[in-house]
Amino acid sequence: MKALAAAGLPDDLARESKFQNLTRVGFLARGLLYILIAWLVIRTGRTEDLTGALEYVGNGSGRMLLVVIAAGLAAYSLWRFADAALGLENPGSDGKSLRKRAAAGVVGIIYLFMAYKAVRVLVAGHADAMTPQQQADHVLDFPGGAWVLGLAAAVLIVAGLNQLHKTVKCSFMKPLDSDAISPVVRWLGRLGYAARGVIFLIAGWRIGHAALNHDSREAAGLEQALDFLDGPALYAVAGGLALFGAFSIVEARYRRIHHPPVDSITDKVRDKVGG
Repeated sequence: MKALAAAGLPDDLARESKFQNLTRVGFLARGLLYILIAWLVIRTGRTEDLTGALEYVGNGSGRMLLVVIAAGLAAYSLWRFADAALGLENPGSDGKSLRKRAAAGVVGIIYLFMAYKAVRVLVAGHADAMTPQQQADHVLDFPGGAWVLGLAAAVLIVAGLNQLHKTVKCSFMKPLDSDAISPVVRWLGRLGYAARGVIFLIAGWRIGHAALNHDSREAAGLEQALDFLDGPALYAVAGGLALFGAFSIVEARYRRIHHPPVDSITDKVRDKVGG
């Protein structure tokens, strides 16, 4: 693609290439953050969530790495938004495709927020993020807040079950190039998604309890879900998160990333403006 762009093809092709490369950096950034979370648990017993991992990188000697991570997370979120709006990964208007596109939009929001947090760490030295307990406390202050928390718990539990379903079906292998298809990569994904499934289920269960008991102290995110575990179970899940990080790095290299249909979008815009 770079050679073609250099040969004088339209700029949008060059931009597509940069977009694709930055999206791959996003997969790489996600992988590095999960590996760092696992390393902190296994090496020091310290538990962190993705925000804590960003602060750990930014407050050390890794500020340049954090710049790359912030750019990659932003590109990854935009790619997810493009999928939600245009169906890059999930074309079609049937119920299953629309559900996947809606999920892609939610993931895009989450990773755009993560990119914002990375920028905050770069600028201010900290993400200035509320804990899950503080967030739950704010939600419970609103009328119907317990129902909102209950809905969040249900979403997390469904997401956790979906992660575990992927470990059985190995659907995470479908977007990869054939060069990456191997038993090693398959098991990286299976064990990694299983660990994420456990984390999501614990967090959903804890948030559900917070909603039922109107007690924000019971709410949990990734860090608190890890704290809930102990001994061999904690290290097993942490090891699984490291494997998920490794699988994300494989995705950074081998995942098929569809380009936004720039020409089609441009033509539609021109037709509307012209009309």
